[in-house]
Amino acid sequence: MPEGPSIVILKALVQPFKGKKIIDVTGNSKMDIQRMAGQKIIDFKSWGKHFLICFNHFAVRIHFMLFGSYRINEQKETKPRLSLQFKKGEINFYACSVQFIDEDVNEVYDWTSDVMSDSWDAEKAKLKLSEQPQTLACDALLDQQVFSGVGNIIKNEVLFRIKVHPESEVGALPAEQLDDLVSQARIYSFDFLEWKKNYVLKKNWLAHTKKTCPRCNIPFIKKYAGKTKRRTFFCTNCQELYK
Repeated sequence: MPEGPSIVILKALVQPFKGKKIIDVTGNSKMDIQRMAGQKIIDFKSWGKHFLICFNHFAVRIHFMLFGSYRINEQKETKPRLSLQFKKGEINFYACSVQFIDEDVNEVYDWTSDVMSDSWDAEKAKLKLSEQPQTLACDALLDQQVFSGVGNIIKNEVLFRIKVHPESEVGALPAEQLDDLVSQARIYSFDFLEWKKNYVLKKNWLAHTKKTCPRCNIPFIKKYAGKTKRRTFFCTNCQELYK
C-alpha cells in the first residue's frame, strides 16, 4: 500500500495535467466515471494515502488499497480501473478504489492531520494521543486521523529511530519520547520522500523487513502487533517498552 510520500510524488508527476480538459474517460470502475468527461482539472491534492483529482463542483478520490498502481502516458497490459485521456497524454489507475466527493474537500479533510502537509499540527496530534492513552504506539502511528499518510514502513522505522517498543502505550511514554514519536512521524516521512525520489528507499531501511538489529547486532522480533496486526519489526534490547 503506497504511503503518504508516494502519493506526494504522484501529485508532483501529474502537475502537467492541471488546468487540462479530460477528453475521454474509460475503465472498469462501477462508479459513474463519465462525470469527468469534458471536465477541466482545477487541482490535484493529497491527504495521507488519498489522491484527489479536483474539479469545479466535485472531486475524485483515488485510494490504492494494497495493490493499486498508476501509469502516466503509458498503459499496463491489464485493464485500468480508471483511464483519463487528454489532448496530450493520459493517466491510468489500476486496482484502486474510485470514489466521488461532492462536498468541498476542505470541509471533508483535516489537513492538519496530514504529516506531509504545510498545515500539519504536531500539538493537535499530541492532543489526540492524550485522548487514547492505552493505544499501542504501533496502532497510534497507523491511525490516519492522527498521522495521515503514515504506513507500516514509516511506523516500523520511526519506532526504531526513537527507541520505543511498538507495544508501548502512548499514555505511558515520557514527554521526550512522545515528542519524538510525533515529530519523527513527519521527519521520517520527508526522509522517505527524498529516498524514494532517488531510488534508495530500501537501502535506508534499518528495521522494516530486517532480521538483525543494526544497533545491538541481535535478531529482530517479527510480530503482527496491535489491533492493526501489521508486520512489525523491533529490537527488545534497544526499544524500550512503556506500560
